[in-house]
Amino acid sequence: MTRNYNSDRNGSSFSDQTKLAVWNKAQTVYGNDPNIKRKDHCGAWIDWNQYGVTNENGSGWEIDHIKPVAKGGGDELSNLQPLQWQNNRKKGDDYPASNYCIVSASIR
Repeated sequence: MTRNYNSDRNGSSFSDQTKLAVWNKAQTVYGNDPNIKRKDHCGAWIDWNQYGVTNENGSGWEIDHIKPVAKGGGDELSNLQPLQWQNNRKKGDDYPASNYCIVSASIR
């Protein structure tokens, strides 16, 4: 079965509880409301209300499996991270992953 991006290991949507827990793993930035705007592992801006939005170079984000499901990764919180959607697509099923940070912070 081919899973959609931004889905759990069974291909279902993540729960609101999981979404919030993963959001809270993103980097907070002084001067920005952490309930609205944070940065992903690559330093790319992500906005809470842009979850699942895939506008190029935007602040949309997805929940990524650090160890991909295709490589045996699970849905444990320790294996999930928030990534700007283009960074997530670049990472794909690479594990261990490197060189996937194609979108990083710009001055806002």
